Amino acid sequence: MTIESVVIRQRVEDLDAAVPFYEKLTGSGASRFSFAGVDLAGVGPFLLFSGPDEAVRRVAGVAATLTVPDLDAAVAEAVAAGAEVVAPPSPAPNGRRAVLRHPQGGVFEYVGA
Repeated sequence: MTIESVVIRQRVEDLDAAVPFYEKLTGSGASRFSFAGVDLAGVGPFLLFSGPDEAVRRVAGVAATLTVPDLDAAVAEAVAAGAEVVAPPSPAPNGRRAVLRHPQGGVFEYVGA
């Protein structure tokens, strides 16, 4: 399995107020979108998110997003190595995604084709 990039997740109270700091920090513009009742902004290696507590619990419980070239192969390989599927591969705004719990307890979102 090849991990192409890692996106750090950060909950913020006010997305509009937080985005300019991360744009200046990274030199990248924000890409904004909404998913499952949560407002998100991708800025460089950061995924900022805000919303009601109930909606962000699912997002906040994931440590990071790992981008892989082949989602199905990555899930199969991780499961064979002992990972548990929390959410199976499904469509998402940024491609297809799956959520896995690693044997050590960390929960990660995998995104890929």
